[in-house]
Amino acid sequence: MPAGPVSSAESPTEEVHLAGGCLWGVQAFLDTLPGVVWTEAGRANGAADHLDGPYDGYAECVRVRFDPRATDIERLLGHLFEIIDPYAVNQQGPDVGEKYRTGVYSRDPRHLEAARAWLAARPDADRVAVEVRLLTRWVRSAEEHQKRLARCPDDACHLPPEVLYRHRT
Repeated sequence: MPAGPVSSAESPTEEVHLAGGCLWGVQAFLDTLPGVVWTEAGRANGAADHLDGPYDGYAECVRVRFDPRATDIERLLGHLFEIIDPYAVNQQGPDVGEKYRTGVYSRDPRHLEAARAWLAARPDADRVAVEVRLLTRWVRSAEEHQKRLARCPDDACHLPPEVLYRHRT
């Protein structure tokens, strides 16, 4: 059973996985958003079920559990676009490489349809490099990467604090 809060009839949750470059800043930002109830840093859609070994095609990513009564895929994407360069391919800030691509991953086809529709409705849709794909594999990152900036606020992050924490209540 995955770590994290347990859903109940009183508090339904849904999950989506968002990639926006280095996961430390993405997780710190997502943790402040209304409706986000839990996050976990990890890797989406790589070839391996483990962290050891060479790069295997994964995207650094944050698993987001959210309350659909408080937010939705469109709002989460709007927030993600506050912290990414949506036109960059395999790069966010100083982080370069395929693992730093931007994307939306889910096992729920409704999430993928909503993300594709939201992206297609943008006037710059033809330039946006955010991929939308079925989540085929999830590997949780090592504990040292979980909530990294909350534990080590002076660690490097290309996102300034005024951006990272603008939604903190």
